[in-house]
Amino acid sequence: MTDLEKHVNQPGRAKLVKKVREKINELGITYIYYQFISVTGRVVGKGIPADHWERTAEKGFQLVYGATANLFLDRHNNYIGYGPEAMELVGIPDPETFVQLPWDKRVGRVFVTCFRNREERVNPGGHLTSDCRGNLRIFMDEFKKKHGLELRVGTEPEMMWLTKNEDGTPTGKGFSKPFCYHIDQFESLRPVFMKVIEYAKAMGLDMIQGDHEDAPGQLELNWTYDNVLRNADRLSTYRQICAQVAREHNLIACFMTKPFMGVSASGCHTNMSLWKGGKIKVNKLGNKTLPGVEEVFSYVEGGTNTFMPDTKDMQLPGKIGLQSIAGIMKHLPALTALGSSTVNSYRRLWDQGFWAPVYADWGYQNRTCGLRVSAPGRFEYRSVDSMHNPYLLGAALLKACDEGITKKMKPAAPESRNIYEAQKAGKDVKKLPLSLGEALDRLAEDEVIKSAMPDEMYKVFHWYKNDEWERFLGATTQWDLDTYLDCLP
Repeated sequence: MTDLEKHVNQPGRAKLVKKVREKINELGITYIYYQFISVTGRVVGKGIPADHWERTAEKGFQLVYGATANLFLDRHNNYIGYGPEAMELVGIPDPETFVQLPWDKRVGRVFVTCFRNREERVNPGGHLTSDCRGNLRIFMDEFKKKHGLELRVGTEPEMMWLTKNEDGTPTGKGFSKPFCYHIDQFESLRPVFMKVIEYAKAMGLDMIQGDHEDAPGQLELNWTYDNVLRNADRLSTYRQICAQVAREHNLIACFMTKPFMGVSASGCHTNMSLWKGGKIKVNKLGNKTLPGVEEVFSYVEGGTNTFMPDTKDMQLPGKIGLQSIAGIMKHLPALTALGSSTVNSYRRLWDQGFWAPVYADWGYQNRTCGLRVSAPGRFEYRSVDSMHNPYLLGAALLKACDEGITKKMKPAAPESRNIYEAQKAGKDVKKLPLSLGEALDRLAEDEVIKSAMPDEMYKVFHWYKNDEWERFLGATTQWDLDTYLDCLP
Protein backbone atom coordinates (compact mmCIF):
# COMPACT_ATOMS: atom_id res chain seq x y z
CA MET A 1 0.00 0.00 0.00
CA THR A 2 1.11 3.56 -0.67
CA ASP A 3 1.42 6.12 2.14
CA LEU A 4 -1.83 7.65 0.89
CA GLU A 5 -3.67 4.33 1.02
CA LYS A 6 -2.32 3.56 4.48
CA HIS A 7 -3.52 6.96 5.69
CA VAL A 8 -7.03 6.53 4.28
CA ASN A 9 -7.32 3.00 5.68
CA GLN A 10 -5.78 3.56 9.12
CA PRO A 11 -7.71 1.91 11.98
CA GLY A 12 -10.58 3.97 13.31
CA ARG A 13 -10.63 6.51 10.49
CA ALA A 14 -13.82 5.20 8.84
CA LYS A 15 -15.65 5.68 12.15
CA LEU A 16 -14.35 9.25 12.39
CA VAL A 17 -15.50 9.98 8.83
CA LYS A 18 -19.03 8.93 9.86
CA LYS A 19 -18.82 11.09 12.99
CA VAL A 20 -18.03 14.10 10.78
CA ARG A 21 -21.09 13.40 8.63
CA GLU A 22 -23.21 13.30 11.78
CA LYS A 23 -21.79 16.70 12.80
CA ILE A 24 -22.37 18.14 9.34
CA ASN A 25 -26.02 17.15 9.52
CA GLU A 26 -26.44 18.15 13.16
CA LEU A 27 -24.89 21.61 12.74
CA GLY A 28 -26.32 22.40 9.30
CA ILE A 29 -22.92 22.83 7.68
CA THR A 30 -23.02 23.28 3.90
CA TYR A 31 -19.40 24.10 3.05
CA ILE A 32 -15.98 22.92 4.28
CA TYR A 33 -12.51 24.47 4.14
CA TYR A 34 -9.86 21.80 3.53
CA GLN A 35 -6.62 23.36 4.66
CA PHE A 36 -2.94 22.69 5.18
CA ILE A 37 0.05 24.80 6.19
CA SER A 38 2.59 26.33 3.82
CA VAL A 39 6.32 26.68 4.42
CA THR A 40 5.79 30.09 6.07
CA GLY A 41 2.93 28.94 8.30
CA ARG A 42 0.21 30.39 6.05
CA VAL A 43 -3.12 28.53 5.86
CA VAL A 44 -3.87 27.37 2.30
CA GLY A 45 -6.27 24.89 0.70
CA LYS A 46 -9.67 24.57 -0.96
CA GLY A 47 -13.36 24.90 -0.17
CA ILE A 48 -15.74 22.07 -1.09
CA PRO A 49 -19.50 21.69 -0.49
CA ALA A 50 -20.26 19.43 2.48
CA ASP A 51 -22.38 17.17 0.25
CA HIS A 52 -19.09 15.73 -1.06
CA TRP A 53 -17.59 14.92 2.36
CA GLU A 54 -17.44 11.12 2.04
CA ARG A 55 -15.95 11.18 -1.44
CA THR A 56 -13.36 13.82 -0.47
CA ALA A 57 -12.52 11.90 2.70
CA GLU A 58 -11.63 8.87 0.59
CA LYS A 59 -10.27 10.37 -2.62
CA GLY A 60 -9.06 13.77 -1.44
CA PHE A 61 -8.67 16.81 -3.65
CA GLN A 62 -5.84 18.01 -5.89
CA LEU A 63 -3.86 21.22 -5.68
CA VAL A 64 -0.56 22.28 -7.23
CA TYR A 65 2.59 21.30 -5.33
CA GLY A 66 3.64 24.96 -5.28
CA ALA A 67 0.84 25.77 -2.81
CA THR A 68 3.22 24.49 -0.11
CA ALA A 69 5.33 27.58 -0.93
CA ASN A 70 2.31 29.95 -1.12
CA LEU A 71 2.48 29.70 -4.93
CA PHE A 72 4.84 32.70 -4.87
CA LEU A 73 7.51 33.71 -7.38
CA ASP A 74 11.13 34.32 -6.45
CA ARG A 75 12.97 37.46 -7.52
CA HIS A 76 13.86 35.79 -10.83
CA ASN A 77 10.15 35.16 -11.53
CA ASN A 78 10.41 31.41 -10.97
CA TYR A 79 7.81 29.64 -8.87
CA ILE A 80 9.41 28.72 -5.54
CA GLY A 81 9.85 24.99 -5.00
CA TYR A 82 7.88 23.67 -7.94
CA GLY A 83 7.40 24.83 -11.51
CA PRO A 84 4.20 24.77 -13.56
CA GLU A 85 5.25 21.38 -14.94
CA ALA A 86 5.00 19.71 -11.53
CA MET A 87 2.21 17.31 -10.62
CA GLU A 88 -0.64 18.14 -8.24
CA LEU A 89 -0.63 17.01 -4.62
CA VAL A 90 -3.49 15.03 -3.10
CA GLY A 91 -4.94 16.44 0.13
CA ILE A 92 -6.59 13.84 2.36
CA PRO A 93 -8.69 15.29 5.23
CA ASP A 94 -7.97 14.33 8.84
CA PRO A 95 -11.50 13.94 10.27
CA GLU A 96 -10.30 14.31 13.86
CA THR A 97 -9.71 18.04 13.12
CA PHE A 98 -13.23 18.86 11.90
CA VAL A 99 -14.90 21.87 13.54
CA GLN A 100 -17.48 24.53 12.71
CA LEU A 101 -16.42 28.14 12.05
CA PRO A 102 -18.16 30.17 14.78
CA TRP A 103 -18.34 33.33 12.66
CA ASP A 104 -20.23 31.55 9.86
CA LYS A 105 -21.87 28.41 11.15
CA ARG A 106 -22.63 27.18 7.65
CA VAL A 107 -18.91 26.49 7.19
CA GLY A 108 -16.67 23.78 8.67
CA ARG A 109 -12.91 23.39 8.73
CA VAL A 110 -10.68 20.35 8.53
CA PHE A 111 -6.89 19.98 8.26
CA VAL A 112 -5.49 17.72 5.57
CA THR A 113 -2.36 15.63 5.06
CA CYS A 114 -0.65 16.03 1.69
CA PHE A 115 0.58 13.23 -0.57
CA ARG A 116 2.29 12.90 -3.91
CA ASN A 117 0.00 12.40 -6.88
CA ARG A 118 -1.23 8.86 -7.46
CA GLU A 119 0.14 8.93 -11.03
CA GLU A 120 3.69 10.04 -10.17
CA ARG A 121 6.31 7.76 -11.76
CA VAL A 122 8.46 7.99 -8.61
CA ASN A 123 6.88 7.17 -5.23
CA PRO A 124 3.23 7.57 -6.31
CA GLY A 125 0.95 8.32 -3.38
CA GLY A 126 3.95 8.86 -1.11
CA HIS A 127 3.98 11.36 1.73
CA LEU A 128 4.66 14.85 0.32
CA THR A 129 7.81 15.85 2.16
CA SER A 130 7.07 19.57 1.73
CA ASP A 131 3.97 19.11 3.92
CA CYS A 132 5.28 20.50 7.23
CA ARG A 133 2.26 19.35 9.20
CA GLY A 134 2.53 15.81 7.88
CA ASN A 135 6.24 15.79 8.67
CA LEU A 136 5.62 16.82 12.27
CA ARG A 137 3.14 13.98 12.80
CA ILE A 138 5.66 11.46 11.43
CA PHE A 139 8.50 12.74 13.64
CA MET A 140 6.25 12.92 16.71
CA ASP A 141 5.23 9.27 16.23
CA GLU A 142 8.84 8.18 15.61
CA PHE A 143 10.04 9.99 18.74
CA LYS A 144 7.35 8.36 20.87
CA LYS A 145 8.14 4.91 19.46
CA LYS A 146 11.88 5.36 20.12
CA HIS A 147 11.81 6.99 23.55
CA GLY A 148 8.30 6.32 24.86
CA LEU A 149 7.95 10.08 25.32
CA GLU A 150 5.54 12.74 24.06
CA LEU A 151 6.53 16.36 23.53
CA ARG A 152 3.96 18.69 25.04
CA VAL A 153 4.08 22.36 24.12
CA GLY A 154 2.45 25.57 25.22
CA THR A 155 2.97 28.78 23.24
CA GLU A 156 2.74 32.46 24.20
CA PRO A 157 1.56 34.17 21.01
CA GLU A 158 2.05 37.92 21.25
CA MET A 159 0.60 40.04 18.46
CA MET A 160 -0.51 43.64 17.90
CA TRP A 161 -3.86 45.17 17.03
CA LEU A 162 -3.22 48.12 14.70
CA THR A 163 -5.59 50.83 13.47
CA LYS A 164 -6.63 51.68 9.91
CA ASN A 165 -7.28 54.87 8.00
CA GLU A 166 -10.69 55.41 6.43
CA ASP A 167 -9.40 54.01 3.13
CA GLY A 168 -8.28 50.79 4.83
CA THR A 169 -4.56 51.56 4.84
CA PRO A 170 -2.63 51.13 8.11
CA THR A 171 -2.09 54.22 10.26
CA GLY A 172 1.13 52.80 11.64
CA LYS A 173 -0.26 52.98 15.17
CA GLY A 174 -1.35 50.43 17.71
CA PHE A 175 -4.88 50.62 19.11
CA SER A 176 -3.73 51.06 22.73
CA LYS A 177 -0.78 52.53 24.62
CA PRO A 178 2.41 50.49 25.25
CA PHE A 179 1.83 49.83 28.96
CA CYS A 180 2.47 46.26 30.04
CA TYR A 181 -0.14 44.56 32.28
CA HIS A 182 -2.17 47.78 32.66
CA ILE A 183 -5.81 46.79 32.99
CA ASP A 184 -7.05 50.05 31.45
CA GLN A 185 -5.19 49.23 28.23
CA PHE A 186 -6.43 45.65 28.38
CA GLU A 187 -9.96 46.99 28.93
CA SER A 188 -9.69 49.22 25.84
CA LEU A 189 -9.32 46.06 23.75
CA ARG A 190 -12.00 44.11 25.63
CA PRO A 191 -14.44 43.89 22.68
CA VAL A 192 -11.60 42.44 20.62
CA PHE A 193 -10.18 39.89 23.03
CA MET A 194 -13.58 38.74 24.26
CA LYS A 195 -14.59 37.93 20.68
CA VAL A 196 -11.28 36.14 20.13
CA ILE A 197 -11.87 34.07 23.27
CA GLU A 198 -15.46 33.28 22.22
CA TYR A 199 -14.35 32.03 18.82
CA ALA A 200 -11.31 30.22 20.25
CA LYS A 201 -13.39 28.22 22.75
CA ALA A 202 -15.81 27.28 19.98
CA MET A 203 -12.90 25.89 17.95
CA GLY A 204 -11.33 23.79 20.68
CA LEU A 205 -8.88 26.13 22.42
CA ASP A 206 -9.09 25.88 26.21
CA MET A 207 -8.32 29.53 26.97
CA ILE A 208 -6.58 30.10 30.31
CA GLN A 209 -5.22 33.67 30.62
CA GLY A 210 -4.32 36.88 28.81
CA ASP A 211 -2.81 40.32 29.28
CA HIS A 212 -1.76 43.54 27.59
CA GLU A 213 1.94 43.46 26.73
CA ASP A 214 4.36 46.40 26.45
CA ALA A 215 3.95 47.47 22.82
CA PRO A 216 1.12 49.49 21.21
CA GLY A 217 -2.00 47.33 20.86
CA GLN A 218 -0.11 44.21 21.93
CA LEU A 219 -2.07 41.33 23.45
CA GLU A 220 -1.10 37.84 24.53
CA LEU A 221 -3.82 35.23 25.02
CA ASN A 222 -2.91 31.70 26.14
CA TRP A 223 -4.52 28.27 26.01
CA THR A 224 -3.78 24.94 27.70
CA TYR A 225 -0.69 23.11 26.45
CA ASP A 226 -0.97 19.83 24.56
CA ASN A 227 1.05 17.56 22.31
CA VAL A 228 3.20 19.44 19.82
CA LEU A 229 0.97 18.71 16.79
CA ARG A 230 -2.34 19.72 18.37
CA ASN A 231 -0.75 22.86 19.80
CA ALA A 232 0.56 23.82 16.35
CA ASP A 233 -2.93 23.30 14.92
CA ARG A 234 -4.36 25.54 17.64
CA LEU A 235 -1.80 28.27 17.01
CA SER A 236 -2.72 28.22 13.30
CA THR A 237 -6.40 28.32 14.26
CA TYR A 238 -5.75 31.22 16.67
CA ARG A 239 -4.16 33.22 13.86
CA GLN A 240 -7.21 32.60 11.65
CA ILE A 241 -9.49 33.70 14.48
CA CYS A 242 -7.54 36.94 15.02
CA ALA A 243 -7.73 37.72 11.30
CA GLN A 244 -11.51 37.30 11.39
CA VAL A 245 -11.96 39.44 14.52
CA ALA A 246 -9.83 42.13 12.88
CA ARG A 247 -12.21 42.15 9.90
CA GLU A 248 -15.16 42.56 12.25
CA HIS A 249 -13.57 45.44 14.20
CA ASN A 250 -11.89 47.25 11.28
CA LEU A 251 -8.43 46.60 12.74
CA ILE A 252 -5.27 44.87 11.57
CA ALA A 253 -4.28 41.68 13.40
CA CYS A 254 -0.52 42.10 13.08
CA PHE A 255 1.75 39.10 13.63
CA MET A 256 4.76 40.92 12.17
CA THR A 257 7.58 40.52 14.69
CA LYS A 258 8.77 44.11 15.02
CA PRO A 259 6.49 46.76 13.47
CA PHE A 260 7.79 49.39 15.93
CA MET A 261 11.31 50.04 17.20
CA GLY A 262 11.84 51.20 20.76
CA VAL A 263 9.15 48.92 22.18
CA SER A 264 8.97 45.17 22.59
CA ALA A 265 8.54 42.90 19.60
CA SER A 266 5.97 40.11 19.32
CA GLY A 267 7.54 36.89 20.51
CA CYS A 268 6.01 33.44 20.73
CA HIS A 269 7.89 31.74 23.56
CA THR A 270 7.53 27.98 23.34
CA ASN A 271 7.29 26.11 26.66
CA MET A 272 8.06 22.41 26.37
CA SER A 273 8.29 19.20 28.38
CA LEU A 274 8.54 15.47 27.66
CA TRP A 275 5.98 13.13 29.19
CA LYS A 276 5.31 9.43 29.67
CA GLY A 277 1.70 8.29 29.69
CA GLY A 278 -1.29 10.51 30.28
CA LYS A 279 -5.00 10.43 29.48
CA ILE A 280 -7.20 12.26 26.99
CA LYS A 281 -9.70 14.70 28.47
CA VAL A 282 -12.57 16.15 26.43
CA ASN A 283 -13.59 19.73 27.20
CA LYS A 284 -17.37 19.38 26.95
CA LEU A 285 -18.11 23.15 26.99
CA GLY A 286 -20.71 22.62 29.70
CA ASN A 287 -23.83 20.94 28.39
CA LYS A 288 -23.59 22.47 24.94
CA THR A 289 -23.47 20.44 21.75
CA LEU A 290 -19.86 20.36 20.60
CA PRO A 291 -19.50 22.31 17.32
CA GLY A 292 -17.10 19.70 15.96
CA VAL A 293 -15.77 16.21 16.66
CA GLU A 294 -14.67 15.43 20.22
CA GLU A 295 -11.01 15.12 19.22
CA VAL A 296 -10.84 18.89 18.49
CA PHE A 297 -11.85 19.59 22.08
CA SER A 298 -9.50 16.99 23.60
CA TYR A 299 -6.38 17.57 25.64
CA VAL A 300 -3.85 15.13 27.03
CA GLU A 301 -3.28 15.48 30.76
CA GLY A 302 -1.48 13.63 33.52
CA GLY A 303 1.30 11.12 33.18
CA THR A 304 4.93 11.50 34.26
CA ASN A 305 6.77 14.72 33.41
CA THR A 306 10.39 13.64 32.81
CA PHE A 307 11.60 17.25 33.06
CA MET A 308 10.74 17.46 36.76
CA PRO A 309 13.76 17.78 39.08
CA ASP A 310 15.16 14.44 40.28
CA THR A 311 17.48 15.99 42.90
CA LYS A 312 16.96 18.40 45.79
CA ASP A 313 17.90 21.28 43.50
CA MET A 314 14.48 22.45 42.27
CA GLN A 315 16.08 24.76 39.71
CA LEU A 316 17.60 21.88 37.73
CA PRO A 317 15.49 19.66 35.45
CA GLY A 318 15.69 15.88 35.66
CA LYS A 319 18.17 13.85 33.61
CA ILE A 320 16.06 13.73 30.44
CA GLY A 321 15.42 17.46 30.73
CA LEU A 322 19.13 18.22 31.00
CA GLN A 323 19.90 15.97 28.04
CA SER A 324 17.23 17.74 26.00
CA ILE A 325 18.62 21.14 26.98
CA ALA A 326 22.07 20.00 25.85
CA GLY A 327 20.66 18.93 22.48
CA ILE A 328 18.85 22.21 21.96
CA MET A 329 21.83 24.29 23.09
CA LYS A 330 24.06 22.53 20.55
CA HIS A 331 21.69 23.40 17.73
CA LEU A 332 20.54 26.89 18.79
CA PRO A 333 22.16 28.65 15.79
CA ALA A 334 20.34 26.47 13.24
CA LEU A 335 17.11 26.52 15.25
CA THR A 336 17.19 30.32 15.03
CA ALA A 337 16.48 30.10 11.29
CA LEU A 338 13.16 28.43 12.14
CA GLY A 339 12.17 30.37 15.26
CA SER A 340 13.24 33.75 13.81
CA SER A 341 12.38 33.07 10.21
CA THR A 342 12.00 36.53 8.62
CA VAL A 343 14.23 39.50 7.90
CA ASN A 344 12.13 41.52 10.35
CA SER A 345 12.68 38.91 13.10
CA TYR A 346 16.20 40.19 13.62
CA ARG A 347 15.02 43.71 14.46
CA ARG A 348 13.85 41.99 17.66
CA LEU A 349 17.27 40.51 18.33
CA TRP A 350 19.09 43.78 17.70
CA ASP A 351 16.82 45.78 20.02
CA GLN A 352 18.50 44.22 23.06
CA GLY A 353 17.06 46.62 25.59
CA PHE A 354 13.79 44.69 25.49
CA TRP A 355 14.87 41.27 26.79
CA ALA A 356 15.82 40.00 23.36
CA PRO A 357 17.18 36.42 23.57
CA VAL A 358 20.43 36.91 21.67
CA TYR A 359 22.82 34.68 23.64
CA ALA A 360 23.29 30.92 23.33
CA ASP A 361 23.07 30.16 27.03
CA TRP A 362 20.50 28.80 29.48
CA GLY A 363 19.46 29.36 33.07
CA TYR A 364 16.65 29.15 35.60
CA GLN A 365 14.17 32.03 35.17
CA ASN A 366 16.88 33.96 33.31
CA ARG A 367 15.26 35.95 30.51
CA THR A 368 18.59 37.16 29.15
CA CYS A 369 19.30 33.64 27.81
CA GLY A 370 18.00 31.97 24.68
CA LEU A 371 16.66 29.09 26.77
CA ARG A 372 15.35 29.29 30.32
CA VAL A 373 13.85 26.85 32.78
CA SER A 374 10.61 28.77 33.30
CA ALA A 375 9.29 26.54 36.11
CA PRO A 376 10.02 23.10 37.54
CA GLY A 377 9.07 20.61 34.82
CA ARG A 378 9.31 22.78 31.73
CA PHE A 379 11.64 25.07 29.88
CA GLU A 380 11.01 27.94 27.54
CA TYR A 381 12.59 28.27 24.11
CA ARG A 382 12.82 32.05 23.70
CA SER A 383 14.39 32.63 20.30
CA VAL A 384 11.05 32.33 18.53
CA ASP A 385 8.66 35.04 17.39
CA SER A 386 5.09 35.49 16.24
CA MET A 387 5.89 34.85 12.55
CA HIS A 388 7.35 31.35 12.96
CA ASN A 389 5.95 28.12 11.51
CA PRO A 390 5.19 25.96 14.61
CA TYR A 391 5.22 22.73 12.61
CA LEU A 392 8.78 23.28 11.38
CA LEU A 393 10.03 24.43 14.78
CA GLY A 394 8.26 21.57 16.59
CA ALA A 395 9.87 18.98 14.32
CA ALA A 396 13.31 20.57 14.79
CA LEU A 397 12.96 20.65 18.59
CA LEU A 398 12.10 16.93 18.52
CA LYS A 399 15.28 16.23 16.52
CA ALA A 400 17.42 18.27 18.91
CA CYS A 401 15.95 16.54 21.99
CA ASP A 402 16.37 13.15 20.31
CA GLU A 403 20.09 13.72 19.84
CA GLY A 404 20.52 14.96 23.41
CA ILE A 405 18.74 11.92 24.87
CA THR A 406 20.25 9.35 22.51
CA LYS A 407 23.80 10.56 23.11
CA LYS A 408 23.21 11.26 26.83
CA MET A 409 24.55 14.78 26.35
CA LYS A 410 25.21 17.14 29.26
CA PRO A 411 24.74 20.91 29.07
CA ALA A 412 27.13 23.46 30.53
CA ALA A 413 26.28 24.87 33.94
CA PRO A 414 23.23 27.16 33.96
CA GLU A 415 23.81 30.91 34.06
CA SER A 416 22.15 32.76 36.95
CA ARG A 417 23.65 36.18 36.23
CA ASN A 418 22.33 38.75 33.79
CA ILE A 419 24.12 37.56 30.66
CA TYR A 420 25.24 41.09 29.81
CA GLU A 421 26.86 41.46 33.24
CA ALA A 422 28.39 37.97 32.94
CA GLN A 423 30.03 39.05 29.70
CA LYS A 424 31.49 42.14 31.33
CA ALA A 425 32.91 39.81 34.00
CA GLY A 426 34.74 37.86 31.30
CA LYS A 427 32.34 35.06 30.33
CA ASP A 428 32.68 33.99 26.70
CA VAL A 429 29.15 33.55 25.36
CA LYS A 430 28.32 33.06 21.72
CA LYS A 431 25.61 35.18 20.17
CA LEU A 432 22.84 33.67 18.13
CA PRO A 433 22.75 34.59 14.43
CA LEU A 434 21.80 38.24 14.09
CA SER A 435 20.49 38.19 10.52
CA LEU A 436 18.35 35.84 8.46
CA GLY A 437 21.26 35.24 6.10
CA GLU A 438 23.56 34.16 8.93
CA ALA A 439 20.87 31.90 10.41
CA LEU A 440 20.32 30.23 7.04
CA ASP A 441 24.06 29.56 6.82
CA ARG A 442 24.03 27.93 10.27
CA LEU A 443 21.05 25.81 9.23
CA ALA A 444 22.79 24.68 6.06
CA GLU A 445 25.66 23.34 8.21
CA ASP A 446 23.45 21.46 10.69
CA GLU A 447 22.43 18.01 9.47
CA VAL A 448 20.40 17.19 12.59
CA ILE A 449 18.09 20.18 12.26
CA LYS A 450 17.95 19.82 8.49
CA SER A 451 16.69 16.26 9.02
CA ALA A 452 13.53 17.84 10.47
CA MET A 453 12.91 19.15 6.94
CA PRO A 454 13.44 16.04 4.83
CA ASP A 455 13.95 15.99 1.08
CA GLU A 456 11.77 18.64 -0.62
CA MET A 457 10.88 20.44 2.64
CA TYR A 458 14.39 21.83 3.10
CA LYS A 459 14.65 22.65 -0.60
CA VAL A 460 11.43 24.67 -0.47
CA PHE A 461 12.31 26.36 2.83
CA HIS A 462 15.82 27.35 1.77
CA TRP A 463 14.66 28.56 -1.63
CA TYR A 464 11.90 30.67 -0.11
CA LYS A 465 13.92 32.16 2.73
CA ASN A 466 17.12 32.69 0.77
CA ASP A 467 15.07 34.55 -1.84
CA GLU A 468 13.56 36.67 0.96
CA TRP A 469 17.05 37.51 2.24
CA GLU A 470 18.33 38.36 -1.25
CA ARG A 471 15.30 40.56 -1.93
CA PHE A 472 16.09 42.47 1.26
CA LEU A 473 19.75 42.89 0.30
CA GLY A 474 18.70 44.13 -3.14
CA ALA A 475 16.13 46.66 -1.89
CA THR A 476 16.53 50.38 -1.24
CA THR A 477 14.81 51.16 2.04
CA GLN A 478 13.70 54.34 3.77
CA TRP A 479 16.78 53.99 5.98
CA ASP A 480 19.00 54.20 2.88
CA LEU A 481 17.27 57.37 1.74
CA ASP A 482 17.37 58.96 5.17
CA THR A 483 21.06 58.14 5.61
CA TYR A 484 22.56 58.69 2.18
CA LEU A 485 20.26 60.85 0.05
CA ASP A 486 22.02 64.17 0.80
CA CYS A 487 25.33 62.92 2.25
CA LEU A 488 27.45 64.57 -0.48
CA PRO A 489 28.95 66.94 -1.36
